[in-house]
Amino acid sequence: MDIDDGPPRRGPLDWVPEMHAAGRLQRPSWFTPRLLRGAAIALVAIVTLTSVSFQIKPEEVGLVLRFGRKVRTTEPGLHFKLPFVEQVLRVPVQRQLKEEFGFRTASAGVQTRYATGDYSGESVMLTGDLNVAVVEWVVQYRVTDPYNYLFKLRNLTDTFRSMNQAVMREVVGDRTVTEVLTVGRQEIATTSERLLQEMVNQYEMGIVIEQIVLQDVTPPDPVKPSWDEVNQAQQQRDRLINEARAEYNKVVPRAKGEAEQAVLQAEGYALERVNSAQGDATRFKAVYDAYRRAPEVTRRRLYLESMQRVLPTLGAKIFMDKGMGNVIPLLPIEGLKGVLGPAAPKGGGGQ
Repeated sequence: MDIDDGPPRRGPLDWVPEMHAAGRLQRPSWFTPRLLRGAAIALVAIVTLTSVSFQIKPEEVGLVLRFGRKVRTTEPGLHFKLPFVEQVLRVPVQRQLKEEFGFRTASAGVQTRYATGDYSGESVMLTGDLNVAVVEWVVQYRVTDPYNYLFKLRNLTDTFRSMNQAVMREVVGDRTVTEVLTVGRQEIATTSERLLQEMVNQYEMGIVIEQIVLQDVTPPDPVKPSWDEVNQAQQQRDRLINEARAEYNKVVPRAKGEAEQAVLQAEGYALERVNSAQGDATRFKAVYDAYRRAPEVTRRRLYLESMQRVLPTLGAKIFMDKGMGNVIPLLPIEGLKGVLGPAAPKGGGGQ
């Protein structure tokens, strides 16, 4: 059975001859060969200018290669080169570069986001006491020799990362897990930085290590709960020890001070009594020697000194001569009653 498909289909350009024949498709009046040549010349000039000049940013230097061989180094600014013959490689010498191990930063900012992925092959390490620790770190470095950085070593980035891992595993493997997780972090970073710089210099990589920062050092996830319990127990132990030491420092020094004070007081009292006894003995001996030389004078002196001490304590006093008679009626007996007391004689005189 024959099927009539209708008139034949026309291609997308079949209408062009018809448009020319109808006079409806004509070349614009401004489209001339001279304009075409000018556009071609301008395009060639732009391409030539862009291939001749190049810009080096303030933090970079440029290495100009001619047929793959270095011919000069350019500083920041606008420079020129031979087109299609020379090539420029830019190296950031003023910028601080970094390599991350055990994690990757997706975007840095106020809230840093980290890339999701398994980087345990870089961070899981064996310590010196055959324990396992997860060590994440960042290496910050700067390019000092652009030529060595580009041409002295093939696959510099991969080699540099392998050197970092080798150095860090060596340093961590010489320490216990407690040192790695707690007090030895700064020493690990310092030692790793020194060893890595020595290896970089040996390979002539043209970079200087500015800093190694241990980002996060933790035990593996399966043992984290047990490790946290151990840390809590150690912190509680340290707290109790510090409290006991504080109480000891508060009580013991005070008791020692009081004991020393009592001892010093006793020693002072003993010294006082000994010196007083020695003084009394010396004074008595001096009086005895004086008495032996002049007994009468010494007796009178002792009597007078004794009376000088006793009489001021007697209150009212009456002094009478031996040869006087009965003078009682002349004495103010009423005024002496309170002084003489009930035991005083009612009659007669006294001396």
